[in-house]
Amino acid sequence: MASEIRSVPAGEVNRYVEGIRGVYARAFAAPPWHEDPAAADDYAERLARDALRPGFTAAVATAGGTPEGAAGKTVTGFATAWITPDVFPADRSYGQVAQALGPGRTRAWLCGALQVDELAVAPDAAGAGLGAALLHAVTEAAPDGRCWLLTSLQAEPALRLYERAGWQRIDAPVPGAAALVVLLGPRHPRRAGL
Repeated sequence: MASEIRSVPAGEVNRYVEGIRGVYARAFAAPPWHEDPAAADDYAERLARDALRPGFTAAVATAGGTPEGAAGKTVTGFATAWITPDVFPADRSYGQVAQALGPGRTRAWLCGALQVDELAVAPDAAGAGLGAALLHAVTEAAPDGRCWLLTSLQAEPALRLYERAGWQRIDAPVPGAAALVVLLGPRHPRRAGL
């Protein structure tokens, strides 16, 4: 069954939270993430807070049901993004990213840019182009084409998706056991210097 991609305003993302939770649980249970089901519950709670961030945007892939809304539809994938604050955060993995890039590159490349926070496709819907469509949906309006994301070097299918979509890795190892890498979007102006 074909999925439909739709942009979801911050105020409406909660309509899809149960489906997003389910996709998150299934997508991130697999390697290299090995997330337990409680992580999906935590993400659903975090999503409500993330939707309040400046520049928050989301896209949801759904299949089945009626065209009027979320009722009766199955969420098959989602992506979320927001504008990185001018004061670069220090929580989660941000501190490690800032350490890898240094203050100048962090400020110039990431602050004020759109950060893709999460992108997941249900395993039974993978391979149909949903990941690329969701990525495009949340990044097409990135300010001056400036967008970035962080993923694991061990997430080979995700890295292939991003690189096929024109994203470029920054050659600056992010410290920590998670083996993370920063990628810049295809229209990011700093790519020319990489």
